[in-house]
Amino acid sequence: MRGRFVTFEGIEGAGKSTQLAEAARFLAARGIECEVTREPGGTPVAETLRRLLLEPQPEALDATAELLLVFTARAVHVANRIRPALERGAWVLCDRFTDATEAYQGAGRGLPAGQIRALESIAQHGLRPDLTLLFDLPVERALARAAARSTCSDRFESEERAFHERVRQGYLAILAREPGRLRRIDALPGPREVSAQVEDALEAAVADWRNGSADGR
Repeated sequence: MRGRFVTFEGIEGAGKSTQLAEAARFLAARGIECEVTREPGGTPVAETLRRLLLEPQPEALDATAELLLVFTARAVHVANRIRPALERGAWVLCDRFTDATEAYQGAGRGLPAGQIRALESIAQHGLRPDLTLLFDLPVERALARAAARSTCSDRFESEERAFHERVRQGYLAILAREPGRLRRIDALPGPREVSAQVEDALEAAVADWRNGSADGR
């Protein structure tokens, strides 16, 4: 039976990476094999592209170049890691995916949605997450958390606050459009309270997955 593809989304400092590790332990305790990965990245080639995207470069990357690099890394990641894991029955837990592209390069950079959709079709061949957990909190709090955890900001963390506000609104627009796939996680409380929300969402996804197996789907 095919595994499930679960993505973790949110602005910088939302705490999704910490919760992703907790989610993997939660699923492993229920006998579910997990692949934990991230975007951009997840394979050796894609990690090389990640460094180009996140680290300050001597030559400027405009929004279009950024978008193309994101989807080049994604195409490699999908073909070489995500899809094979799903096909063997593992659950894939991924820190960011195409919703991040819509939020960052679309809402944040102002690139047309049509360009993103066209590249999504080419790179992903129809693959979309089964469940997306959107870690949401006010930008001011998120950026304060991001600053506290790191002494060296990447290209996106260094952006002005208005950029991050646009990104957050981009995420909320996706949530409004696809409430069946996305679940909002209130990321403002402490880690335990946030973990409880994540576990509730995963428990429902596991039950649905196992019911599908029993029904022969």
